[in-house]
Amino acid sequence: MTRLTFLGTGTSQGVPIIACRCPVCRSSDRRDKRFRSAAFVEYNGQKILIDAGPDFRMQMLGNDISHLDAILLTHKHKDHTGGLDDVRSLNYIDHRAAEIYCEQEVLDCLRNDYAYAFAEHKYPGSPEWHIHLIDERPFRIVSSDGADELVWVHDKGYFYRRPDGSLYPSDNAITEAPHDSPDIIPIRGLHGQMPVLGFRFGKIAYITDMSFIPESEFPKLEGLEHVSLNTVSYKPHHSHFSLDEALALADRIGARHTWLTHLSHTFPVHEEFCEALRRLCQERGLSSDVQPAYDGLVIEA
Repeated sequence: MTRLTFLGTGTSQGVPIIACRCPVCRSSDRRDKRFRSAAFVEYNGQKILIDAGPDFRMQMLGNDISHLDAILLTHKHKDHTGGLDDVRSLNYIDHRAAEIYCEQEVLDCLRNDYAYAFAEHKYPGSPEWHIHLIDERPFRIVSSDGADELVWVHDKGYFYRRPDGSLYPSDNAITEAPHDSPDIIPIRGLHGQMPVLGFRFGKIAYITDMSFIPESEFPKLEGLEHVSLNTVSYKPHHSHFSLDEALALADRIGARHTWLTHLSHTFPVHEEFCEALRRLCQERGLSSDVQPAYDGLVIEA
């Protein structure tokens, strides 16, 4: 059984947008309140976060999430990586480094944006990460069971405790994710010209921030119960699917349910959007049930 919770379903600005007075941004329906896009997946006994944007802290608190086995990053944009400093709380509570899975291009960006987390001599309190490099090959999450304990030393920062009690500083570990017994399938796409990844967990696939999916990736999307697809506008967009493109993809993929995410305030309020989608799907004879996702929505397969 796979369980996915949408933690955020909004664009890079979220909804409502600061200072906007449109009907969607002023809506009282909680389903129109959208954090930046992210998801929480419970799969094979593991708790996995997809993306950690600027709303990471509130998403964790609002959904009572107190432990993560892994953080998967789809790409390097700040609305998907801007909350990574806040894993410090999990470092302190779990006594473990945050296990982050990303591509080399994303790691290069993290080194620039969070240089202090990779420094040889870290500022006390810097987040503790272990980076696992991934690509388009299926991979598995590394268990942290049996790893040395992460301990906080006042005014010194985080250290690791060996079984004999001695302490040693962070080694800024960067390794390749294991491909033996893989259970997570990456899905390659393009966000404009930028390579991005979606992920498949059993019968659920999570796709966001794409404007193109290569033909080679569609076999990975066969036999799904649920798929999420991003769309930001009725109009064509340089780096996201338009609504027409998302509906055409939903029909081609053929999942039982398609959930639209990364939604902007240019779409109607939730109830009106649901009704508009019902009409569009009926008119086009779509085989997939297409609905807008919303923050807090839980799907299972």
